[in-house]
Amino acid sequence: MRGGILLATINAKWIHPSLALRLLKANLGPLAERCEIAEFALRQPLREKTEPILAARPRILGLSVSIWNHAATLELLAELRKAWAEAAGEPRPFVVLGGPEVSHLPENAEILRHADCRIIGEGETAFRELCEKIFSETRENFAPASIEARQMDLTAVKSGYGLYADEDLRRKLVYVEASRGCPYSCEFCLSARDAKTREFPLEPFLAEMSELIRRGARTLKFLDRSFNVDAARARRVMEFFLEQLDMLEARPEAAPFTVHFEMVPFRFPPELMETIARFPRGSLRLEIGIQTLNQEVSALVGRPLRPRLSPELPRELETLRALRRETNAIIHADLIAGLPGEDMASFGRGFDLLWDALSPPARDSAKQGSAVEVQLGILKLLPGAQIARHSAARGMSYNPAPPYEVTETAALPARDLDRIKNFARFWELVVNRGLADAGAAPVFDRFMALSDSLLARFGRNWGIAKGDLLEAVREAGFSG
Repeated sequence: MRGGILLATINAKWIHPSLALRLLKANLGPLAERCEIAEFALRQPLREKTEPILAARPRILGLSVSIWNHAATLELLAELRKAWAEAAGEPRPFVVLGGPEVSHLPENAEILRHADCRIIGEGETAFRELCEKIFSETRENFAPASIEARQMDLTAVKSGYGLYADEDLRRKLVYVEASRGCPYSCEFCLSARDAKTREFPLEPFLAEMSELIRRGARTLKFLDRSFNVDAARARRVMEFFLEQLDMLEARPEAAPFTVHFEMVPFRFPPELMETIARFPRGSLRLEIGIQTLNQEVSALVGRPLRPRLSPELPRELETLRALRRETNAIIHADLIAGLPGEDMASFGRGFDLLWDALSPPARDSAKQGSAVEVQLGILKLLPGAQIARHSAARGMSYNPAPPYEVTETAALPARDLDRIKNFARFWELVVNRGLADAGAAPVFDRFMALSDSLLARFGRNWGIAKGDLLEAVREAGFSG
């Protein structure tokens, strides 16, 4: 492909193929024939990333940058620059950066010094227009710059789903999107900057999903930030997948699949809950962002809780109880530690409230209750996120390097944050992965004591053999 376009990225894991690269290629028009995609994994050796790019000798190198691959992409670019400098007589490619991470970085950010241009925002049209200009003019006409991409009309975006390989469909997560944007104003999330939800035309989208399933897709993960904002549309999409699951029963040779949605916990009318309840076990995964159950903190960061019966039982918890009791959905609920104004005691109370909502037995004896996971995240100061406005008043300090995690707040000292990080890691290893049952709430203090003891015993919270960890958990007397 010498002299063409190479689109590349470093994925968090091998199983996470990039939809963004496929969309960029699909929308290149006639230039798509001159474009190839190269995907790497974060843990791959640097040489295995640089050599394919150098061998391709593209005229244009486009790199998609996220919070998780920022440091690895910077390392890659530095190594490529050295190789290009040593290759006498070989012109280096025009380097274009895009993606959510670089869109809001300051102009003096180190990674931008390795690029000729960055595209800020949605790149389907902007990248094509830039490539057309590069191929029609000489390189000297291009100086390092930023392009402010206009927001896309989603009816004009050509689908990239056909660029997923058969191996992607059978063995990896297949990312899809039915909409972009989010109407909510959570200050820790960049989606709050795009306050209007835009939707892809529904029937063509469902036709694409049908084709992916026909080709053997196993796990379809929606990128929509708030899939159930339009509950009627959400139901229509879910009804489609129920129809596809019914059709699989008549085709024993067809592969079963799972579909994954991210939903807000306060948009679950009875009709949507009824639809969710019809999914068979293992076919539906719901990611529900709770983030905090502290009323004052949630209001402060633009994500107010929706009270229903009392401040201690907001609508979010009612939703989780109903999902747990009445559906087979796998429920993945998120909490964020380090939000402005929330201390350890408040965070622990919120965790116990969340675990209590997720723990009750199913009302119907025919159901065993849905599977549940709780993920504890640490607040991140994403470039461009509005949460930065609280830094001075709330004593917020952050690591300046990606992923920009908060290191301490006026309410949560560094020592407490470190204990929560350790708690989060061992909760994932012990409870989320089924090594031990956490039992009924309250569980936060009990598991904090366990996680402290495990860290003291092993000196780390990674690289521990499963058998050794199970033995330590039993010896510590932790039992639900």
